[in-house]
Amino acid sequence: MTTPEERRDALAAPVVILVGHFGSGKSEIALNLALGFRAGGEDVSVVDLDVVKPYFRCRQAREELRAHGIRLVAPEGENAHADLPIILPAVRHLLQHGDGRVLLDVGGDPVGARALGSVSDAVDRSATEHLVVLNFSRPHTATVGEAVEMVRAIERAARLPVTGVISNTHLLSETTPEVVLDGLATAAQTAGRLRVPLVAAAAEGTTARALAGRALPCPLLVLTRLIKPPFEGTRQQRKVGPLFVLN
Repeated sequence: MTTPEERRDALAAPVVILVGHFGSGKSEIALNLALGFRAGGEDVSVVDLDVVKPYFRCRQAREELRAHGIRLVAPEGENAHADLPIILPAVRHLLQHGDGRVLLDVGGDPVGARALGSVSDAVDRSATEHLVVLNFSRPHTATVGEAVEMVRAIERAARLPVTGVISNTHLLSETTPEVVLDGLATAAQTAGRLRVPLVAAAAEGTTARALAGRALPCPLLVLTRLIKPPFEGTRQQRKVGPLFVLN
């Protein structure tokens, strides 16, 4: 069994690759980790290889990342599929020669994962964690079996094995502690089926505070939501705070 310290170290690896299905929250986790590492004085690069989703992508936070001195490697245009090949050499160079932390936000279906597969030979596996973010309130990943099937498809397309699970079951503003805890139990079962550690659970501020006193099987990653679809209005500026509550 992995210890809490080992699970926390997975998120502090030099290179962290985050994959997950639409609505999993992996882009939010990537951004929160990036801002947390930067607040600690580290050099941070975020690579946006998510070519699938229309709204929830790291490049939406381009100006905020720039304001914090975080490098974003992402297609500049709206046509991400066409622009993606342009950035792949930069991604490869960053994986092979980059300094500081590197976080990759990768599309959570075979189309997005193939982008990672095209540079997988440049990944130093000894310095990299490939983590799947799971939200069991979403279609297509509502059960352990569906989640395992999705992970195996991503692994085949990305040519990299998943090394850990992050539980991020949520219902946006309707999330309750019970929703998070139910998802965490299912994530633990999924991690067991995959034979990888449950690295962390994630929750936004109010929900995370309600969970702070609970005995959880892994560290709690406290999130500030930075990416919102157009129908939710203007994003509020993030106030950097502690990322982890260790139970």
